[in-house]
Amino acid sequence: MKRYGIAALLAAGVAQAWAGDCSRDISVPVSASGASVQIEGTQVGGIYPDLLRGASAKSGCNFVFTVVPRARQVAMFKAGKADLLLPASRTPSRDLAGTFVPMIGHRAMLISVAGPRAPITSASNLLERRELRVAVVRGFDYGEQYTALVNELAKQGRLFTEVDVVAVARLLHAGSADLTIMGPTLMAGAIRRDPRVNGLQDRLRMEPIPELPWNDSGAYVSRSLPPADQRVLIDMLEKMGKSNQVLEGYRRYFRADVLTDSVRPR
Repeated sequence: MKRYGIAALLAAGVAQAWAGDCSRDISVPVSASGASVQIEGTQVGGIYPDLLRGASAKSGCNFVFTVVPRARQVAMFKAGKADLLLPASRTPSRDLAGTFVPMIGHRAMLISVAGPRAPITSASNLLERRELRVAVVRGFDYGEQYTALVNELAKQGRLFTEVDVVAVARLLHAGSADLTIMGPTLMAGAIRRDPRVNGLQDRLRMEPIPELPWNDSGAYVSRSLPPADQRVLIDMLEKMGKSNQVLEGYRRYFRADVLTDSVRPR
């Protein structure tokens, strides 16, 4: 498919040779995540899967992708049933299960359909605006302040928790939710995939708040893997991160205005 054509470009940029072979197939459960991971039926593509496939021969590792909901993807990794978790923000709970390798810098923002309401300047300001309904994706984690905000919104009875970004986009498009909290590239990627929300991107309003600062995004390597396999995968991912191929993939896929305030080099 046309949008999977970035595979050749990305793979070409990762030309280093990695030593060692993985002792077994590497399990990579994935869920749709903007341009990072794209799912069409049983086909898995996008920036991260294409990079892994391009590196497979040089790393001596075979990556096996399975499609699961985001919450299950994270749960499998924490339980030691997934070898890689990607894309992923770094969090203390995930650090217990794996080694994080940064690929890009990113930040989540408040995303809503543009309208006349006053700007939201902080998490406390959002909590005070009880008329605003918020939708999030189950399994997303942007750190402790994000978790505290989402928990408080749930207590207030105005939180929708959905299985994926497309479901959140539909709620915004229908006016059933007023805003969401996520990286703008995730929303932009979902809108491009679903004709039912056609035209939504140009109507969106993005608002940063202090409680959602810049963070690293990348991949986790599970500590449940044999140590030698962990070393091979970490070395491979480090070289990918230093090559800036993930960022270049985003630049090919998204308009500059989507990236300006939400994605930067690691």
